Amino acid sequence: MSNIPIRVNVVFGTRPEAIKLAPVIQQLKQTYGFDTQVILTGQHREMVSQVMTLFNLTADQDLDIMQPQQSLTDITCRSLQGLEDLFKQLNPHLVLVQGDTTTAFAASLAAFYQKIPIGHVEAGLRTNDVFNPYPEEANRRLISQLTQLHFAPTTQAVQNLKNSGVLGEIHHTGNTVIDALLSVAKKHPKLNISELNHNSYRLILATVHRRENWGEPIQGIAEGFLQILKEFPDTALLLPLHRNPTVREPLTQQLGNHPRVFLTEPLDYTELVAAIDQCYFLLTDSGGLQEEAPSLGKPVLVLRTTTERPEAVEAGTAKLVGTKAQNIFTEARELLTNEKAYQTMANAINPFGDGHASERIINIIQGYFQR
Repeated sequence: MSNIPIRVNVVFGTRPEAIKLAPVIQQLKQTYGFDTQVILTGQHREMVSQVMTLFNLTADQDLDIMQPQQSLTDITCRSLQGLEDLFKQLNPHLVLVQGDTTTAFAASLAAFYQKIPIGHVEAGLRTNDVFNPYPEEANRRLISQLTQLHFAPTTQAVQNLKNSGVLGEIHHTGNTVIDALLSVAKKHPKLNISELNHNSYRLILATVHRRENWGEPIQGIAEGFLQILKEFPDTALLLPLHRNPTVREPLTQQLGNHPRVFLTEPLDYTELVAAIDQCYFLLTDSGGLQEEAPSLGKPVLVLRTTTERPEAVEAGTAKLVGTKAQNIFTEARELLTNEKAYQTMANAINPFGDGHASERIINIIQGYFQR
């Protein structure tokens, strides 16, 4: 294919996918020999648009599938139908997906139905519990069985893929989220939250959104936050709220009246990087933040009982604390009172990459089509 541009369709629908694919898309567009089409499913809308603007990206195609109260079945079916038509029209040599969203699974299945090779960015994450996280664990396992090029972020992810008996090529690339994070962090973004005086408090950045934490676990998480604030009057909590009312309503009800809790709308990525940089540590159920925060020297307490990123726990950059209020409080208190424990986590080496994952991915794709 030396004289024919390699047609790559990059498909995504959520903000995490957009962030992690942005440096890959930039690298593709800067590299001779690629014809790159960016396809949005519309699984998320506003949050993806913010990322596209930040990284100076535009969508070539937009399925615009988003509907109020959409189910996983809705997302899958509408994505499959729309992508079938697009793939027949565009005839790509490779479809590139990221992670474990329903969009990524649907795009992989649509590509498989058209016998188009699939490249999977951030392949090989596993918890070995198909319902935790749900539906992500099943999505990424299913994608792995269809993929020709696995771009694994860590050596553990490489081993997970080998253990899964996948048929495609496995490549250890590092995680593209570190590429994105470092490109934004070097601009030294500022966090401007009304009434929040960074000099007066040790700021704790918190995020809660995962399906497995809906209901009773959210109640325990909020109670843990309140215990921390009560015991440590020099702390404040910054909690950007997910747009889903199932998440935001109980958190607002329990935390909304506390003078040192700052509830905000979702931060754009620049603001999020600034918040990571300026906080003392993180309390989160996010997978991406487990990867990003260590690059800026911030400990992560993970509000989950399992993680598909055990490398963070093994490296000492993150610790699983679950959703029970007392456990959350105990582990947070350790970081707030024990300087040695804090510095041990803050100075541990991030196992997720060096900021050059996107370059490696592009080189691998070129090699694949030059054989």
